[in-house]
Amino acid sequence: MITDVNVNLSRWPFRRLPHDDPAQLVRKLRASGITSAWAGSFDGVLHKDLASVNRRTVEDCQTFGDGLLIPVGSINPMLPAWKDDMQRCQDDHGMQIIRLNPNYHGYKLDDPVFAELLGLAVEKNFIVQIALKMEDERVHHPLMQVEMVDATPLKELVEQHPKSKILIINGMKGLPKDRLIELAKTGNVSFEISMLEAVGGVENALKLIPVETLLFGSYFPFFYIESALLKMQESELGSFRSNAIFNGNAKRLLAET
Repeated sequence: MITDVNVNLSRWPFRRLPHDDPAQLVRKLRASGITSAWAGSFDGVLHKDLASVNRRTVEDCQTFGDGLLIPVGSINPMLPAWKDDMQRCQDDHGMQIIRLNPNYHGYKLDDPVFAELLGLAVEKNFIVQIALKMEDERVHHPLMQVEMVDATPLKELVEQHPKSKILIINGMKGLPKDRLIELAKTGNVSFEISMLEAVGGVENALKLIPVETLLFGSYFPFFYIESALLKMQESELGSFRSNAIFNGNAKRLLAET
């Protein structure tokens, strides 16, 4: 059983990606052995009508996913109707997971609006995915130079919301070791492996953080799914840690919502 917690539907706005058609995406996931995928939408990065983005995400998951895709809602707290978007995610779509892009949406994690969003997410029992980046800053479009999200304020906020469930995506590259360790120690913050680099990256990460805080994520189709699978294969993990990362930790998070 493999749960991929970082998959994206629709199209990346700056270039076409292989498998960015939902039918092709699902076929590739199945062929790669993925049994469940938490699927957000690239449209959530720049689109302003997130109610439509979330509706399309659910429709694509239902039409093409055949039980494989779990829809993830996009929320932008800088838009006037963001609370309505959260309510629709829960009431209309039955979502358990929301995804945030603070750097593209123009707020920082120490902004009061994020604290308000996190409190509401705890109240609604959402898993909150926070994307720290979407692509390497060196290849950004000249008119879209977007810095990585600063995760420094997150520890204090999580301590204020002990029932929060936060999953950092696209964050293992560039997140300082001390920050990684302190966030993992809260017991409320987890991470996925898509941007882990270097030989034995997963194994080395587990020297810093508990296995319970690490999940399998590919960032497919932006990254090749084979890359994430190889990261698991070339690390010395053993069956217990492999099973926890591949599926057990994601399954536990979902069961808590």
